Amino acid sequence: MRREVRLLLVLASVLAMPGAHAMNTAPLDTAWLDRTWDFNRPAETETRFRHELETLSTSAVARLELLTQIARAQGLQRQFDAAHATLDVVEKALGGRAPRVAIRYLLERGRVYNSSRQPERATPLFQQALDKARIAHEDFLAIDAAHMLGIAAAVDERLRWNLEALAMTERTDDARSKRWLASLYNNIGWTYHERGEYTTALEYFEKALPAWEARGGVDNVRFARWAIARAYRSLGRYDDALAIQRGLVVEGAEAGAPDGYVDEELGELLLAKGDPAAARPHFARAFELLGADAGLRQSEPERLARLKRLGGVE
Repeated sequence: MRREVRLLLVLASVLAMPGAHAMNTAPLDTAWLDRTWDFNRPAETETRFRHELETLSTSAVARLELLTQIARAQGLQRQFDAAHATLDVVEKALGGRAPRVAIRYLLERGRVYNSSRQPERATPLFQQALDKARIAHEDFLAIDAAHMLGIAAAVDERLRWNLEALAMTERTDDARSKRWLASLYNNIGWTYHERGEYTTALEYFEKALPAWEARGGVDNVRFARWAIARAYRSLGRYDDALAIQRGLVVEGAEAGAPDGYVDEELGELLLAKGDPAAARPHFARAFELLGADAGLRQSEPERLARLKRLGGVE
């Protein structure tokens, strides 16, 4: 048994002991959580969470809530077994207490299943999370659950769930919950894009950009611009798309953060314009950058093989 899994099981047994101290019911500080999370760097985020975990007593609700976020960070690193083991600790310690932690537990268990290509196991958990969050008036988590159903549900149900999540966000008076607008505009845009409704997709991507700008975060704003350019390509607006992607290449180089997806799009655009020679170095660069992603190597080997071929990589 791996050492970290054994330690988690020991912790679970301690938390579940009848003689354990009464649970401290103070929740995790959500402002701190928002500041600490970096979804683009889950390993670093997990490290910060584990440092904070050491400061929390074993009887604290906040500790259990933080463990759900550690599991999320593990899932983003594709460490699915470790994520499930972390969530097992939370499940054994809950005992019907702390509604917010129970909701987060369901969300994160569902996310791990969905990320490991088991959406049929994820969707019932997201539905349970949504039902519990509505009862507990946890608007932020209810929207999160509906948005995850918009990702994991059957294809013909995704748009309905995304639009439901958007309606919930527009109705809420909670400022933190309003921050979901950017993600939801983006997700709805991609749902329409998958349906081949590119004009409507572009409309939502264009709504997402100012919403991301209002939230802050350079990476998210760049991705929003990338999505607009991707819709332009689908609409045949190649020159408009090229202008955005070339700008993103320059920004990425200046920041020391090249993006393989940007190079991939530049290759696709130049190929679509009938210039495979100009496209080749971009495909090669995209293969180099994206090929370093273990998750992509596992989930989309055909995509990487195509980049390698079009890039002339030996």
